[in-house]
Amino acid sequence: MRDDPATLMQNKKIILFDAQCKLCSAWCNFIIAHDPSIKFKLCSVQSPKGELLLMHFGFLTNEYASMVFIENGKAYTQSHAFFEVVKQLGYPYKLANIFSVLPNRFNNWSYDKIALNRYTLFGKYQYCRIPASSDAAHYL
Repeated sequence: MRDDPATLMQNKKIILFDAQCKLCSAWCNFIIAHDPSIKFKLCSVQSPKGELLLMHFGFLTNEYASMVFIENGKAYTQSHAFFEVVKQLGYPYKLANIFSVLPNRFNNWSYDKIALNRYTLFGKYQYCRIPASSDAAHYL
């Protein structure tokens, strides 16, 4: 049976990330460490499921400029995705939402500056990271 976007998204909070990006992989490790109830599911944009979800929302599947957070059939990108995730991680991480009061234009500009330079600033894996079996429940 082939996966379809509606089935993949059903009752899930999905974080799509670039598995070759070292910053993105560190973000996933942070989510795994601070989401013991596993409310978030992680999914690489390079995976078949990740590509299917990207296409469903009309995003490119060969160029990744933003993390995408999907909840209730809605896709959040850029700083909006970040703020949606951290506010659900609870205290003290949700305190980062104080920056959401800044203008969207500024927050997204800041996000884009980091995202577009992430390989230069943090490095890039030449392969997609394979998650540890102990972390399998965190992945879609």
